[in-house]
This record gives sequence, C-alpha cells and structure tokens, in this order.
Amino acid sequence: MIDAHLGDDADVGKLFDFMAGVSTISELAGVPITAGSTLRIGGDMVIGNRFVGGIAAIGLAMKNLLARRNIQEGDKILMTEGAGGGTISTTAIYSGHHEVVKETMNIKFLEACEKILNSNYVDEIRAMCDVTNGGLRGDLYEINYEAKCGVTIFEQEVRSLVNPKVLNLLESVGVDYLGVSLDALLIYCSSEISNQIISDLNEINVKCNEIGYVDNSMEVSMIFEGKEKKNVLPRFRESAYTKIKQEIGEETPESINFMEKNVERAARESLNKRKKIIDYIRGESSIF
Repeated sequence: MIDAHLGDDADVGKLFDFMAGVSTISELAGVPITAGSTLRIGGDMVIGNRFVGGIAAIGLAMKNLLARRNIQEGDKILMTEGAGGGTISTTAIYSGHHEVVKETMNIKFLEACEKILNSNYVDEIRAMCDVTNGGLRGDLYEINYEAKCGVTIFEQEVRSLVNPKVLNLLESVGVDYLGVSLDALLIYCSSEISNQIISDLNEINVKCNEIGYVDNSMEVSMIFEGKEKKNVLPRFRESAYTKIKQEIGEETPESINFMEKNVERAARESLNKRKKIIDYIRGESSIF
C-alpha cells in the first residue's frame, strides 16, 4: 500500500521516480501493489516542493513467527553476506564513491528468506532478523535483552561476510561497520541444522557462515583477531556515515538524563491525551 503527498510546487517527476522505485521492489519481491492514494499535502495550499508519504506491506505468518523470545542457550548464530542498502548508498554518494552503490542493488536477503522459509527444517529455526540501523552491535544487544540471553561473536567471521567494496568504503571514511545497517540476515537455530542452512544458501549463491553462539552471560562478547575478547555495547547513535553525522558524533550527550526525563514526560502526557480523547468520543457516541 502506498500513500504519497506532494506540496503545491512539487515536481510530478518526483512522484514518477518514487513509484518507479517502489514498483521495482514490488516486482522483485513478488509483493503486489494493491492500494493507496496520491494527494496534495493536506490543506488548500501547501507552499513548497515537499514530497512525503509512506509504504506498508502486510504478511501473514501461517506457523512459527521465528520471534526473538524463542532463542535458547546453545543456539548457533548464522549471518548472511551483507552489502547494505540506503545507509551504504548514502555513505557512497556523500563520499564520492558512487560505484559502491551498485553493490547494494541485490535481493539476496529476500532469496535467503525464501529458501529458508520453504525448507523442511524451518521449525528448528528459533528466530530470524535483519542487521538494521544501529548495526550488529546494537541489534545483538537488543536481541539479548528480549531473549534474556547472551552471545559470543567471532568478529573475523562477521567481517568476512561484509561485501569487500562496502567494507573498504566504510574503513576509508572512518565508519565502524558494526554500527550500520548491512542488509544481512541473522539466523538463530539449533546446532543440528546450522550446516544444512549454510549449504542450502551457498547453493543459491548466498554466502552464509556461523558467526557465534548463544550463552547465558547476558552480554555481547566479541572475540577479535588474536583471541582478544571484549564486551560490546551499543552507542548512543548509529555509526556516523556522513560528514554532518560525524560532526554531531556518536557518543552519549551530557544532557542524556535531562533528555530521558523529557521523553518520559512527553510519553505520559500523550497517553493522558489519548485517554481523554477516547473517553470523550465514547461519551459522545451511542455506538460504544
């Protein structure tokens, strides 16, 4: 489903480019565009050339949700190769390495998912998720929190799965590859099927390796080259992949406590407003 809105001065070419991009993904993923609307941004007149909107896709899980809560101590952690998507493209464009954008243009993530979900061992897979914004260091920390577990990761195995051109780009511009979206698939599974998954994915030209295992440490431990073991924590922000982001930095600001209190206050106030509106509408309507 697509909902697109243009300002009064927006170039209709933006709409065409947007729809061309969405329909390309739709065709490659085999997910049809079923509904949506194209409107002027709300109001009689919105000055400017803004283009805003949203895209939604809905799926139906027939059996196992492969949720993080299913992860168990002793599970193997597999990862597929990653070349990134929008984040890597942005890094490449802003740093003048336009040729690297081509590396991101593939559907190996979807091919891997399709292969696994149609296998006869899918019931033995605990969880699957993508390496998204915040990077592997952030995702592992979040997964541990939800699954109430810990992990030990071999950094060299992870590094070997990052597209070489993408890795060279990130290192050349000083971006930590563990802190950005890699468009890679993380698979938590029993040890009995890990080798089968790796073999099956290699058959469809998707590189996949075992990068670590689940333990009960409640921490993200990473073993680097030379057997050096470190605890890895997420940073306040994802790796800074443009000059502006690098100026802002990745470290936790001194005003974090003040910010957190204001966020909590704003959340409480929003919930109170929500309750008042619901109570009002229910009180005014004979339907409820």
